[in-house]
Amino acid sequence: MKNLIKFLFFVLLVSAGISALYDYRLKTGGLKFLAVTSEKYSLATNASVDPKDVAGLENLNRERRALVSSVLPSVVSIKTSKKVPIRRQYQLDPSDFFNRNPRPFRNPNEEAMVQNSLGSGVVVTAEGHIITNNHVVDQVDEIEVQLSDGRTKKARLVGSDAVVDLAVLKVDEADLKPLKFGDSDMVQAGDFVLAIGNPFGFEETVTDGIISSKGRPNHVDGFGDYLQTNAAINPGNSGGPLVNLRGEIIGINTAIISRSGGSQGIGFAIPSNSVKIALESLLKNGRILRGYLGIQARPTTQGVAETDGVIVDEVIPNSPAAEAKLKRDDVIKKFNGRTVRNITELRSLVSQVEVNKQVELELTRSGNTLKVTTEIKEQPADYLTSRNNPRQPQTPQQPDDQPDEPDEANALGSVDVADVTPEVVKRLDLPNRIRGVLVTKIDGEAGELRAGDVIEEVNQQPVTSVSEYKKVVASLDPNGTQVLSVCRHRTRSFVVLRPR
Repeated sequence: MKNLIKFLFFVLLVSAGISALYDYRLKTGGLKFLAVTSEKYSLATNASVDPKDVAGLENLNRERRALVSSVLPSVVSIKTSKKVPIRRQYQLDPSDFFNRNPRPFRNPNEEAMVQNSLGSGVVVTAEGHIITNNHVVDQVDEIEVQLSDGRTKKARLVGSDAVVDLAVLKVDEADLKPLKFGDSDMVQAGDFVLAIGNPFGFEETVTDGIISSKGRPNHVDGFGDYLQTNAAINPGNSGGPLVNLRGEIIGINTAIISRSGGSQGIGFAIPSNSVKIALESLLKNGRILRGYLGIQARPTTQGVAETDGVIVDEVIPNSPAAEAKLKRDDVIKKFNGRTVRNITELRSLVSQVEVNKQVELELTRSGNTLKVTTEIKEQPADYLTSRNNPRQPQTPQQPDDQPDEPDEANALGSVDVADVTPEVVKRLDLPNRIRGVLVTKIDGEAGELRAGDVIEEVNQQPVTSVSEYKKVVASLDPNGTQVLSVCRHRTRSFVVLRPR
């Protein structure tokens, strides 16, 4: 017991000694590395610019904040899901190898992988209708909409159109704030715009820019040309609104030109006037009713200035043009009071006219000015195909009457293509009604074109088969720049090929 007491006393004595030594070294600076010192610092107290000197910019800041805050509640994020069957190599469950009473064989299609994709949309009616791109919601099993306050709602597809690439959704929510459609015809290059959407899953992303150009040709449909903008548009922005200074929708963002797959300052939006017509048609009829005039036209390059109108090359029987007694070589100068400058503009004007409506055409015939009226009819189902393959006398085709092979000097000469079959559509998960040719191999330089891309147009000319593609490519100027409309992984964009 005495030894234990001595031992404890010794321990206490040593501890006291160590503590005293530590205090001494600390006071004399021997343990500087353990000492806590504070650095002197002074933060700036005044702004480098007097707010009075940038009052205009301050006002712009406040106005832009007000604009964004008024628009955001109407913009939604869209998440879709689709079950893709997975075919198992072995149909017997591995656990059954050691089971004397194995379970029946499984159907290989019973198991599926869920694919998710993202997009954007904008509320356009008080009843909860939402506009987005068709390619955002095409061939999916579920559509979920996330509102600006974070709530998520199941949405149903009311109607869609693959050609104009628009779809209408509906959510059962009464307190949504719709955005008003602006007049896209009044938009001019240089106008300030905002693009709002869900790029790469970042909800409520706002980018700004200007209208870079108007009248950029869209797909073969001709249902209104694109607006071009330099506001950043990225994957996930599809279906989101392009808005003006008044918070009005002037376009629906739909495509980009890009070498990287992201924004490079060239984006395209479907004009709001075209969107509004499509919306009302989808809501009233469940589909878009397109008006048509019924003519084949040729460019005004044969001694007539392009600003003089559109030359009639052929009148389709039993069409509105035939009822108006239009003739070959007539020059259409005005359509319902609107000046017609080129074929694309006339096509767009006709497509947007309400079906069964009377219109007036002003034209010149043999130097005389005439005015005729006709009733616009609904475009026939096969009109897009027939108008791109004008009727010609059929002659027996000899074995060597094959389409010319593409010129190897052309950038597309090194591209091998195949027809888009239902199997290809299913395997590559492409939009169901896609029309074009599949890029199977690229032997040389073809810009940003990739194997697996589907070429839908070459310089605004639709290509729906390999033979059509070869004819179009063979007619291209090898020293010219070619613009391809391409579908890649259910996203539509443009690829620009420059001469070698």
